[in-house]
Amino acid sequence: MNRIPATLLDVEAYDGISIVTFSAENAVMKMMALEISNALSRGSGVILGVKASSIALAKAPLGEISIVNQLNVTVDRITKGRLLCSLGIRFGDTILESVITLDSAKRMKIERGDALIALIKSSELSILEQR
Repeated sequence: MNRIPATLLDVEAYDGISIVTFSAENAVMKMMALEISNALSRGSGVILGVKASSIALAKAPLGEISIVNQLNVTVDRITKGRLLCSLGIRFGDTILESVITLDSAKRMKIERGDALIALIKSSELSILEQR
């Protein structure tokens, strides 16, 4: 599980669903949630979690898409298996892991040092802990 230190900026709630906005590594991230702890408020420090298989990658901006979490990252490490490829991607001071198919890594010609965009759906983020 990837761990992203973040600060809660805002919570918008309606009909049992919340959209929570965070600041992480000078980027704005959003999370869709069904329940938010009352202990959380603006300025609360949290650790966000996202599975490695839930981070998609792009080499160029995609224009208007529904994925709001588009993080500028740099490839720090590449580990190729027979079917999958694990990428260590640097997001500010944080190293995240993304797992994609080996075919995708080859098709995209991903190399160490490449600048990429990590795409994370708001429904794939979770709060692992409050700091």
